[in-house]
Amino acid sequence: MPTLETHNGYPLWHYIPNRPAAIVFTILFVITTTHQTYLMFRHRLWFCIPFIIGGVFEIIGYIGRIIAYDATGELIPYILQSIFLLLAPILFAASLYMTLSRVIITVSGSQYSLMSPRWLTRIFVTADVLSFMIQGGGAGILVEGGSDSKAQTGQNIIVGGLVFQLVAFAVFCLNTLLFHLRYRKHGNGESVYHIPWQGILVMLYSTSGLIMMRNTFRAIQYSMGQDGYLLTHEWTVYVMDGMLMFLTMLSFTWKYPSQLGKSQPADFEMTPTREEIRFAKT
Repeated sequence: MPTLETHNGYPLWHYIPNRPAAIVFTILFVITTTHQTYLMFRHRLWFCIPFIIGGVFEIIGYIGRIIAYDATGELIPYILQSIFLLLAPILFAASLYMTLSRVIITVSGSQYSLMSPRWLTRIFVTADVLSFMIQGGGAGILVEGGSDSKAQTGQNIIVGGLVFQLVAFAVFCLNTLLFHLRYRKHGNGESVYHIPWQGILVMLYSTSGLIMMRNTFRAIQYSMGQDGYLLTHEWTVYVMDGMLMFLTMLSFTWKYPSQLGKSQPADFEMTPTREEIRFAKT
């Protein structure tokens, strides 16, 4: 019978991880990540690579929880589930940013976006990298353990990274919505009737909303501290993180941007750069 253990006198867990639940979520993410990999190679959409890596992160994280069932005093399983589950949504977000850029280029809608597609990708992916570094650094301090003050410092850094990502995501969603409204009103949508651009934008809304809900949960979770309800009750991780991220992968599959890999930029209102044309074809 597994029991709660400590690592160098410091408790890593507040409960014994539920192994059956971790196995179920591992299987779910293996299935969705495998399917995403198939779709990416089939349609040659290399900008979806970060999304697949995010799925792999989820798998590694839940494997860590499986191992931790009877190894609550071991540091490695705790690190695996802490860091990989925390950082996976950042990689999902990177592919969402690049998806919007390709939608804008494919429908020749650069003038209807707050940012040009090239700058949109650079700005938001840079924000993603910064968020990754901040949260990763905080997670590294957190998993070291050793003292409550060090754990609190790690939690504060993670919360800062999550808030930064939430702000970036809010700006991204605003840009997506404004582009959607402007292009639908003034753009030449009839020339790209064969591209389900509005469906892809709806997918971006749904996936972005799910990730924002998850990040809000994580920010509140770490803000409440090690003894807070959200960190001491395991069901919250599966409902407010695992399930939301699984739905994110399903939503991306539901309106997979496969058309963006095949379509030529249609009826440009402005002369495209060589880089924009190459960007739209990839």
